[in-house]
Amino acid sequence: MRTRRNTLVALAVAAGISLPVTASVFAQVTDTPPTPAEIPLHVPAVDYRVEWVQLGSFSVLGENPADGAAEIHSVYTTREAVEAYLRDGEFPQGAVIVKDVWSTRTEELTTGTASYAGELEGRFVMVRDTEGTLGASPRVGDGWGWAFYPGDETNMTVTGDYEVDCLACHEPARDQGLLYLQGYPVLRR
Repeated sequence: MRTRRNTLVALAVAAGISLPVTASVFAQVTDTPPTPAEIPLHVPAVDYRVEWVQLGSFSVLGENPADGAAEIHSVYTTREAVEAYLRDGEFPQGAVIVKDVWSTRTEELTTGTASYAGELEGRFVMVRDTEGTLGASPRVGDGWGWAFYPGDETNMTVTGDYEVDCLACHEPARDQGLLYLQGYPVLRR
């Protein structure tokens, strides 16, 4: 079942209309019950925040930008994937990208209004699959495997179908491999 807000957001994005986004976690369009994801799509068991490279971070403003960010997105991948991207201009087969979605806390500091990470709201995992090795799952297509895990969950995804749950947000970045590369300074060549 789709929520009215998410349906409107998905339609607006598909039509190329910009909307203020208040919470990308709610961009999940379907209400898929938690279900086991394919093992390659699980949140990695390694401490990726320490062992991997942080590609970049995005702040997503709330409905009232003066109130600060509604979310902070931090994106990670392996050093080997970064090196391959810098060498070849694309992520290699099997590369894993994890995006943490954090709620925020905002306060006045001496430098001005600052928003910083609060609680982990969830994680998006994408796995490069140009060779089709992840199979025919509805969470696989367009050269990637796709999954979202709410909160601290690591293997029970609420992504039912990437075409419904993921592409509305990623379609505007199709010419960049469905990734918002402008937010990843480490990949600039």
